[in-house]
Amino acid sequence: MKAVGVVEASCEAIFQLVMSMDTTRFEWDCSFQYGSLVEEVDGHTAILYHRLQLDWFSAFTWPRDLCYVRYWRRNDDGSYVVLFQSREHPNCGPQPGFVRAHIESGGFNISPLKSRNGRVRTQVQHLMQIDLKGWGVGYLPSFQQHSLLHMLNSVAGLREWFSQSDESQILPRIPVMDNMALSVSSKKGKKTQDSTVQTSLPADESRHSTVEEESDEDEEFLLPESELEPSTRELDADGKLLGLDEEDSGEIDFSGFSGNLRRDDRDNSRDCWRISDGNNFRVRSKNFIYDKSKVPAGKPLMELVAVDWFKDVKRMDHVAKRKGCAVQVAAEKGLFSLAINLQVPGTTNYSMVFYFVSKKLIPNSLLQRFVDGDDEFRNSRFKLIPSVPKGSWIVRQSVGSTPCLLGKAVDITYIRGANYLEIDVDIGSSTVANGVLGLVCGVITTLVVDMAFLVQGHTYEELPERLIGAVRMSHIELSSAVVPVLED
Repeated sequence: MKAVGVVEASCEAIFQLVMSMDTTRFEWDCSFQYGSLVEEVDGHTAILYHRLQLDWFSAFTWPRDLCYVRYWRRNDDGSYVVLFQSREHPNCGPQPGFVRAHIESGGFNISPLKSRNGRVRTQVQHLMQIDLKGWGVGYLPSFQQHSLLHMLNSVAGLREWFSQSDESQILPRIPVMDNMALSVSSKKGKKTQDSTVQTSLPADESRHSTVEEESDEDEEFLLPESELEPSTRELDADGKLLGLDEEDSGEIDFSGFSGNLRRDDRDNSRDCWRISDGNNFRVRSKNFIYDKSKVPAGKPLMELVAVDWFKDVKRMDHVAKRKGCAVQVAAEKGLFSLAINLQVPGTTNYSMVFYFVSKKLIPNSLLQRFVDGDDEFRNSRFKLIPSVPKGSWIVRQSVGSTPCLLGKAVDITYIRGANYLEIDVDIGSSTVANGVLGLVCGVITTLVVDMAFLVQGHTYEELPERLIGAVRMSHIELSSAVVPVLED
């Protein structure tokens, strides 16, 4: 269930109020009784304890409390996302006299609106899917509905609070639980609900910024998709100036390419991949530097021919050297290949490897300059556009759909071979990305995820942008990953 309202206050002020769990919260959240910090995992993730004030036949129903992980991020457009999901924690066990409720997904989406009559306006969305547990839910269905509406009234509470208060900056103040030992917390705070996947690393201030790091131009002028002016794809003579058009000399021979993750183009397939339609993604148009317009991406530059899904006790680097892999097959066919290795750290390390192939690179094209450029140039241009067509609200909000310059958000290793480029993306190098992984990995089998990779265009000659390739991953199983045989 979701509540939406417009509040006359800045996103920053509303965000700080939403993050607070001191006496200020009583003034706008009528479902709040008490809250405390159990553990601060990193600058974006914390474990919280929360007692609910539901006021529904208290003589017949026990009070409810929560232990949950809270994750937040700030997007390039100035909006904030604050997400909640229940989580067990050794320092936050069952409390006497309380029934432990379970948040399936929930949180706030705080987005800036155009000002009206000189007043700042912000849209606040509050979503909550919660199971209150206990006998009252089964015997008294109205208890669940009443309590949920009581919690969602916080949007109206925020609007009322700011209408009667000046926009003072209130820093979040969260008391620590009495039975929490900081020394124990610091040692145990490195593990997640899924023991096989690491979701937090020692705090690194350089990685506390949001993952969605677009270029300076986009941070200044990025608009909501609904406000972008419609445009058509410009792939005529202007496009040919880039040297990025598809080769016109026959089709690529796809025989012999294989990966351990199967391809399946049916809509309801599971544990598989398929090629995603490039028009599902919007990229910079030819006139982007003048009007910031974006257009459907169209056909990609390279062909996705195989996907590998690996696991091992150690991180898997330079997978292109593996005998029989798609890179080796492409070399035998005289093709150029680009392998993108997304590395997920943890007790068990995982790697999702995408193999894209094309005919010879066109000299002086943006793609060729990216492949043969230095790491500084590559990091400033390698971009990912994510999307979650199918998944829970909390996952869709945590992943988002904002383009991300991966080289500015995580550590990347580039390996240039004679006829290939491998890009090893260490997702574990970012605490923000790890926070997202903590939400995604536990429900990965329920997700359909789209990813598009491209080289960001800056100048008029480099536009319009073209995708390297795009892929859709459907309901991936961790158990289907295999241990690769890599040469030392």
